Amino acid sequence: MSKRTSEAARARIAAQREALRKQEQRKRTTTIIAVVVIAVVAVAIGWWSMRQGESEKVTGGLAPVTIQQDGSVVMAKPGVTAPVVDVYEDYQCPACKQLEETSGSTLKNLAAEGKAKVVYHMITIFSDEPAHSNSLRAANAARCVTDGSQYMKFHDLLYQRQPSETETGFSPDDLVKWGKEAGVTAPDFETCVRQQRNVSAHDQYTSTIMSSLKLSGTPTVMLNGQSLDTGTAFVPSALRDAVVKAPSKG
Repeated sequence: MSKRTSEAARARIAAQREALRKQEQRKRTTTIIAVVVIAVVAVAIGWWSMRQGESEKVTGGLAPVTIQQDGSVVMAKPGVTAPVVDVYEDYQCPACKQLEETSGSTLKNLAAEGKAKVVYHMITIFSDEPAHSNSLRAANAARCVTDGSQYMKFHDLLYQRQPSETETGFSPDDLVKWGKEAGVTAPDFETCVRQQRNVSAHDQYTSTIMSSLKLSGTPTVMLNGQSLDTGTAFVPSALRDAVVKAPSKG
């Protein structure tokens, strides 16, 4: 092989090696870009998911709150009769506490915006002790509140102070103290709490609700009489979307 031919062969080999090197470099660059894009998309999806489940802040004053004769509580602006959001809950129920923490503010805002009539129905679903008696004491105390705005403050405070299902809680002393903390002004509030004046009425209301609606548990959230799944009730953005799109005329 002549010297010129040998040099040409080496040049071709060098050129092929350089081409392969550049090809591998492009592959690595493409892989890095793909990984970065996937990571960015994943972060974006995670951020979107977090935003979807993020609790709202109460943006202003509450809509008027009216305590009904049967013990249910209506929160709605004057003239708003639909859509109706019925919330069936138990003060001792941990899932009910979670619902209040995640979607409670959304319900308050929707009512304040005139976009819904929200009705709270307190019932007792527990049969085992001490959860059963805990629930009764809390529900009785709430019924001792006669002012709507004070009721909602007490309602929220009871969930914040919810005891374990396996421990005795919601003692009369605590309930009276929390009533003062919530600004309850009913003159016979303490007596009502300690004498448990409303337990019988609450038991009757629970029986009526459970037999008429065949509830499987709490919390149960209904929109215009139809139960919402947990993926809607416990996701503030989904709950708002469902309510806003619901018929606003009864």
